[in-house]
Amino acid sequence: MNADVTFHYPPDLFNLLVESLPLLNKSKRDMLLFFEGAGVPSRILADLHQRLVSDRKNLSKYEIARTVLQRLNEGDEQALRERREVLRRVVQFTNFDACWPDDRLKARGAVAGVRAIVNEKDAFTRMNQAREEERQSRRAVEQKQRREKRKRAAKIAAAKQELFALFGADVTPQKRGKALEGTLHRLFLAFDIAVHEAFHLVGEDGVGIVEQVDGVIELRGSVYFVEAKWHGRPVGKAEVSEHLVRLMSRDQAGGLIISASGFTGAAIQTCHEFLQHKLVVLCHLQELVWVLERERELADFLNEKVQAAVIHRNPYFKPLDASADG
Repeated sequence: MNADVTFHYPPDLFNLLVESLPLLNKSKRDMLLFFEGAGVPSRILADLHQRLVSDRKNLSKYEIARTVLQRLNEGDEQALRERREVLRRVVQFTNFDACWPDDRLKARGAVAGVRAIVNEKDAFTRMNQAREEERQSRRAVEQKQRREKRKRAAKIAAAKQELFALFGADVTPQKRGKALEGTLHRLFLAFDIAVHEAFHLVGEDGVGIVEQVDGVIELRGSVYFVEAKWHGRPVGKAEVSEHLVRLMSRDQAGGLIISASGFTGAAIQTCHEFLQHKLVVLCHLQELVWVLERERELADFLNEKVQAAVIHRNPYFKPLDASADG
């Protein structure tokens, strides 16, 4: 059944209109005038006008109503305006005193029946429209999510390629160390990890760098100062201690030290002891390669390491499948 009752009159509405119109119009001529007033073209009414002259007795108001409504229904979109106008005039009819006295109650009942069907179909149409709007809205959200997912995947792929390029034979150790900081920054951003770029603090006289910070990230509402190192040998106790001292001046901050060459046992032990003061996590650069190759979420991976440091007091926890050396 068509939800738009003016596109085609469904059978229940069609029959009620056939019953209503003769009750609302006293004479056969009034019936034709009603349709003319609704804009029904003369080609549809011409033969009925002729029969009204030549065969008036055998032409009833009900036949006029049924014939015209049937022709309007067969008119498809070409008769859409006229069908709507006929229906509007019946639904809005209120002058029942103009009907024959014996027909007034029946006319009221018939019009009420038409209104009930129209209201029911209108409600159905509104529900369909609401469902369609919801479907379109959901589709728009899904399309946006797909676009964002593709955009994010492209960023991760670019960051991955940039990181992997640092391992190339044509990259000098000096270039690697200098490029690592920016590469990690873009890698964190690609995984939607909040990042504060590298910065340095100068002395009170504005001369000389007092402190160099490679970057700051945020994981689950906690801030971590990041230190990135690409040395030819494992990072030792003295080098991690510099970063630990820096953390002591930050009340709520933790630390993340990333090394391309791993850490010495002394460095790991120093960080283990430091956990009684501050949260610090050690990460081999090869672990990040592992995350990228297995298409894992970087934030989830880092949070696993944070939990191990907090719960098990292990600053250098490696996930079961990670193959980083250290």
